[in-house]
Amino acid sequence: MAKGPLSRVRVLDMSRILAGPWAAQMLADLGAEVIKIERPGKGDDSRQFGPPFLKDAEGRNTRESSFYISTNRNKKSLSCDISKPEGQALIRALVAKCDVLLENYKVGDLKRYGLDYDSLKSVNPKLIYCSLTGFGQTGPYSPRPGYDSIFQAMGGLMSITGLPDDVAGGGPMKTGPSLADILAGQYAAYAIQAALYARDMQGEPGQHIDVSLLDSLIASTSHYASQYLISGEVPVRRGTEGNGGMPSRMFRCADGDIMIVAGNNEQYARFCDVLGHPELTGDERFAEIALRVVNRRALGEVFEPLIGQWRLHDLLAALDEAGVPAGPINTLEQVFADPHVQSRNMCVEASHSLSADGKVKLVANPVKFSGTPIVDYKAPPIQGEHTEQILRELLGMEDTAVQNLRSKGIV
Repeated sequence: MAKGPLSRVRVLDMSRILAGPWAAQMLADLGAEVIKIERPGKGDDSRQFGPPFLKDAEGRNTRESSFYISTNRNKKSLSCDISKPEGQALIRALVAKCDVLLENYKVGDLKRYGLDYDSLKSVNPKLIYCSLTGFGQTGPYSPRPGYDSIFQAMGGLMSITGLPDDVAGGGPMKTGPSLADILAGQYAAYAIQAALYARDMQGEPGQHIDVSLLDSLIASTSHYASQYLISGEVPVRRGTEGNGGMPSRMFRCADGDIMIVAGNNEQYARFCDVLGHPELTGDERFAEIALRVVNRRALGEVFEPLIGQWRLHDLLAALDEAGVPAGPINTLEQVFADPHVQSRNMCVEASHSLSADGKVKLVANPVKFSGTPIVDYKAPPIQGEHTEQILRELLGMEDTAVQNLRSKGIV
């Protein structure tokens, strides 16, 4: 088995659903040993987020939803009832042997069980404790619950996503994937690694990391937020249009849709040549990037009928040869059938004991390391799959002690 760059790091993942599990999965992909804590019986809430569910050999649904599978690969699962003193004692015993604890309980919830940072730092002063919550540990909204779409709305993303108000179907739009969760998970994963570096390379103590989904979403509006902060002008929705060179948008071909970005004047000139209208390079409305940005509506009106005469793959080939960036609007079926995507191994398989064919397909981690490649993928664990292994091997518990915990419903 290949050793990842975080192979000496052990993580206690007390999170559920998406943002926290995503962060822990990123660490697991990099080689960290991640122990996922699940409630006995119910497990991670996301196990119920289906259909679709993984099917067994008889074609029946298992408890492994596609949602759960998407965020929990390369982990171990331990069932533990933290509402009971014995369960809390187990968590403290594990904390003593872990580098990181990741949780996304509501603010103050874990303090009731003595599992908050202030309580656990005495158990392990080197512990990196990361809390992922909707609104953060401070501020007037901190006690509130929330979900991804709430943060997309409050953080401004929906206001800049979708068609303009003066176009049919215009209005705020949520992104398909739960980007607030995923982005917060990514911020948490890199913050945890930075805290580990500070601890191990700079002699800093353990610390508490506070990551908010709302903060993460706002930060990820990036150049849109900067546009507002610099100019004072509120950005508007522009559908598929980009923000750099023009044209930068989707066009409709005779048999499909294409995304085209002419990022500079040279690419725009080649784009005009491909369409057989080099005179449009000198059109006073479109001669420079800034002019094309200002006159974007007129630009679309000119180029839409020209592009509509082309077949999609003919235009893609011509633009590719001319060095003009373009791509088809793919479905996910087309994405994973694309020869380039296949060459990048973006779909991998892992063994799964409940699957009809003994395997489950996973989306690969996109990072390619030359020295410590991510090559070993393990299927997301069945609930409590590693409970006895962890209790015996990591905590050194005897069989009678493990059975006692089972009889009480602690694990």
